[in-house]
Amino acid sequence: PQKKNPDVPELVRGKTGRVFGHLQGMLVLMKGLPLAYNKDLQEDKEALFDAVKTVKACLEAMTILFQEGLEFRTARLNEAVAEDFSNATDVADYLASKGVPFREAYNLVGKVVRSCLSQNKLLKDLSLAEWQELHPAFELDIYDAIAPSQVVAARNSFGGTGFEQIDRAIQSAKQRFQQD
Repeated sequence: PQKKNPDVPELVRGKTGRVFGHLQGMLVLMKGLPLAYNKDLQEDKEALFDAVKTVKACLEAMTILFQEGLEFRTARLNEAVAEDFSNATDVADYLASKGVPFREAYNLVGKVVRSCLSQNKLLKDLSLAEWQELHPAFELDIYDAIAPSQVVAARNSFGGTGFEQIDRAIQSAKQRFQQD
């Protein structure tokens, strides 16, 4: 695969729509069934078999992609994620951790983002003085709280994107794979 042109992941992403479409069709089919068996279920086979075939092909394609040495340009990924407001929620969480009521923190973050947009700035570009003008609870550690790696790590609830959760999910998948 071309590393600068991620065809395989894009095609796999597109195939998910097909699989979810089949799922939706089967759910609608099941919704209308009475308690006893009906011949309606003859209609689920084509969708089921196509969904299984599609998922299998996607898994095979992604396996090959990873085996052939998919490389992520982490420096570029870090730059890209630092150039937006995906960390705005973390500012509200930060304020809440400092004792600011979440509703107030949430409203303040909206104001901060609007202000940044009008000044063509990002949250990371604000000086500590600018942060403290907005609310006295802001301290130097705000920069750590909105750093991309911390934003990811902070999502550490079950199924979250936090590093511990990802490690746990990988270990769980490996165990299931070994059991099968």
